[in-house]
Amino acid sequence: MTDQEIIGLINTSLAEEFELNSERMKPEALIFDDLELDSLDIVDMVVVLENAFQFKIREDDSIRKIRALGDIHAFVINKKKELNN
Repeated sequence: MTDQEIIGLINTSLAEEFELNSERMKPEALIFDDLELDSLDIVDMVVVLENAFQFKIREDDSIRKIRALGDIHAFVINKKKELNN
């Protein structure tokens, strides 16, 4: 899976789950401020991403540094590369 395919799957999965307009799905979009997700949505987001990519996210401390959609992209891309090595 290429980086662009990963980004596309993340954006599509989150847009569908949270009924977000695809125009809002930009790397610089802040999760709480721009996408208007709350702390309960974050739990759902983790489940959606774990199901989409078939790996655990909750067990990774670097998840706490995520603030923007681009951070999610980078996190998942790095996690996929880590698991493929």
